[in-house]
Amino acid sequence: MDIYEEIVRLRKDGRRGAVATIVNVRGSIPSFKTAKMLVRDDGSIVGTIGGGCVEAEVWQAAREVMESERPRTLTFDLNNDPKYDTGLVCGGTLEIFVEPVLPPAELYIFGAGHVAASLYKIAHIAGFDITVVDDREAYASRERFPDAQQVIAEDFDQAMAGLSVSESSYIVIVTRGHHDDMRVLRWAVQTPARYVGMIGSKRKTIAIFKELQKEGLAAPLFDRVHAPVGLDIGAITPEEIAISITAELIAKRRNVERELPHMSWFQRRESPVEPKEKL
Repeated sequence: MDIYEEIVRLRKDGRRGAVATIVNVRGSIPSFKTAKMLVRDDGSIVGTIGGGCVEAEVWQAAREVMESERPRTLTFDLNNDPKYDTGLVCGGTLEIFVEPVLPPAELYIFGAGHVAASLYKIAHIAGFDITVVDDREAYASRERFPDAQQVIAEDFDQAMAGLSVSESSYIVIVTRGHHDDMRVLRWAVQTPARYVGMIGSKRKTIAIFKELQKEGLAAPLFDRVHAPVGLDIGAITPEEIAISITAELIAKRRNVERELPHMSWFQRRESPVEPKEKL
């Protein structure tokens, strides 16, 4: 099986993996420079970098790289470490570069107004595959979003029923009104999406969260919702708001969210209320 073809297939299927490549060799090793091994998210392997204890350690590192989404370089001294003396190695030193294979980052933008139009442009430049959903054909059009993967002009409930959201998906809710925001959020918090963000003030956010809880949705579902959406950079214009949202999407994509201030909705409930919406 060709490793490169399998990488393409994994990404198309929305799955993860990690590729280990021998990048530096000194002395004798049981393989060759540039040898590759692909580890899939189910633990299965395509290719080999020589077998033995080295391959077992690289397999474990590949699993960790999938989770962290950050590459690593491993160095093995086969001359001096007795645990590699299994009869499979000849002695030598090698370096192995392990890099993640990730599915495309899918961004679903609900709403096609001014903020959505700016967000589409900036997030597209940042490498997101974008789907735009709005119930207004005049707004959700190819003329306004020419490079989007999909542009869906239909009722929100109907559109959501046809979407396949995965753990690599991002959802941003910027519709034209509170009612539609709440409809989309009701659905979004019950998906496996990696990121859910909704535009609006803390007052609006808390009101919508409480209303959805009255319908029976559990409070912990809302702890992962980024609302108000975007990093706090003092954004005012649609373009500035779009930049702040994209920055937060990138932070989530690169796993640096732990370094960013993020409160649960219980904490936001106790915070000062913003005087107006950012719409």
